[in-house]
Formats: sequence, structure tokens, C-alpha cells
Amino acid sequence: MVRRWAVLSLAALVVISAPAAAFEAPFRAGVLDSVVSVLPLWPGQPQGGQPDLPPGTAPEGTAVAIAPGGYLATALHVVDQAVAVTVRLPDGRHAAAEVIGKDAASDLALLKIDSDLPPLPYAPEPELGAPVCAVGNQFGLDLSVSCGVVSALHRAGTGFNTVEDFVQTDAVVNPGASGGALVDGEGRLVGLLSAIFTMESDANIGVNFAASAALVRRVMEDLKDHGQVRRGKAGLGLDDLDEAERFRHAGVKVRGVLPGGAAEAAGVKAGDFLTAVDGRPVRKVAEAIAAIQLKKPGQAVVLALERAGRPLTVSLILAP
Repeated sequence: MVRRWAVLSLAALVVISAPAAAFEAPFRAGVLDSVVSVLPLWPGQPQGGQPDLPPGTAPEGTAVAIAPGGYLATALHVVDQAVAVTVRLPDGRHAAAEVIGKDAASDLALLKIDSDLPPLPYAPEPELGAPVCAVGNQFGLDLSVSCGVVSALHRAGTGFNTVEDFVQTDAVVNPGASGGALVDGEGRLVGLLSAIFTMESDANIGVNFAASAALVRRVMEDLKDHGQVRRGKAGLGLDDLDEAERFRHAGVKVRGVLPGGAAEAAGVKAGDFLTAVDGRPVRKVAEAIAAIQLKKPGQAVVLALERAGRPLTVSLILAP
């Protein structure tokens, strides 16, 4: 019998969790001062309800302080259709939250409250196998902590979002944790909890995703400063390799370049094979998009190419 895989939002499925690996460093309790439970009010639903689930069955969400002045990051699907948003502060008080920026491409949103919570510092990119803890409002029970390791980095093309740069972890994550914090042993933000990848057995299989700290920082800075994400244009079209090409090449194929665009100015040509972006190997188009979109308009992106069997490196300045 063929079993189908399904990708599901944390806010869309109740799952049974298996134990995760033990956290090898003491959890820093101060992290809990920077994470809040999110209580969205959806149209025609009770507090925490969602249109696609029966009333009262959908969990709440989570948000993380990322800048002074009451700025919180969360997953967009937690608040996207909400008519009002309330957060439960670490001391138990409630506070109204304003959604001041949304980015559908990355499923991230920026909230603002009057209370000033200590922001979590952004972590550098973790190593594979590094211990991490997930902090979230799982099942709407208020904050809890589960720990595991970094299972993979730079996951993209999973089917959740247009722009993905996921840190994969086996730390137990359940509905209501969307928008929560994935932190390292220093209490730094490794990623923002976003989604789970599961089979249709309604079971947590330890494949959970958090938007990387690099992506969260990139998006939140633009949402805070501009109210929207300003994305740079590379001016090139990419295709995944076909089966025959995969026996001879790595990376993705440049389908074409925009006349007068950034890629043409950098010397990229149709038929080139793009193998890495800023030193990050790419195996599919979604990975290349994710790596490029971590940069802002006007910034340089270093592309590693293969042309006629020879390696080539170019620097591309993203157009506004």
C-alpha cells in the first residue's frame, strides 16, 4: 500500500508526540520572559478558533519578542484572518496586540504591544546535531519547553511557503506552538516555529520546522522599518535539473536572464548551472530562492556557476 505524505501547519492538526533527545545544556529560564501566548479572535469563532476547524478545537499561537519597544514575531497563519489579537504576557496579564506587518511569502508577521519585553538575541547558524529547545503555547496550555537537536539546515521547497529557510528539529512541537521560539543553549533565537511535516497517521514523527533566525531577522527588520518586505530582484529564471542532467551536473539550471537585469550585468548566461549562493550549495530552485532572498536590494550575492564544464564565480547586485 502506498502511503502519502502530508504537510500540515502547526495550527491545523492535533498530534501525539514522541520523546525528543535530551537537551545537553541547561535551559535558560529567562527565555520564558521573551515568549508570549497569542490568542487570536477569528471571524465567527470563539477565542483561538479557526474557520477550518470546529469551534473550540483550534489551539492558540505563540509570539517572540525580537526588538525593544514591544515588537513580537509570530507565524502569519496564527493571526492572518484574526479580527483582534490578544497576547498573554509572562506574568499572566493580557495585552492587546496590533498586527503591523505581514509577509505571506515567508508566513511571518510582526506584532506590537505596549509592554516592553526583553528581546531574544539572534543566534548564529547552528551546527547539525546541536541541542535546541522549542518554547511554545502547545495545545493552548500556555508555554512549555521541549528539547531535541538540529536535524537539518536550509530546508526549502517543502510546500509550505514561497520563501523557506527552515531549521529542522526533532524537538517535540504541537499545535499552538506556531510562532514560538527555537533556542540554543545560550538562550538565543535559532528559529521561529512554523510547521510540522507528518504522515496522515496524525502522529508527530519528529520532523518539525522553524523559520531560520537569518530569515526571521531579514523579514522583521523590513516589516518594522517599512511595513512590508522589500525584496531584491536577481533577474534570472531557474529550473530544477531533469533526471538526465542530474547524472552530469549539480545545482539548478539558469533558464534565462532578464535583459538589463542584475544577472545579465553580473555575467550570468542562460544554460549556466548555479551550484551555490553565498557559499551555500543549492540542489533545487527553492533553495536558491531562499538563499537569494536573505539579502536586501542593493546587496551583493555571490553565485557559484558551472559553464561548459568549468567553475565560475560572479557577484550579483540585487536590483530594487
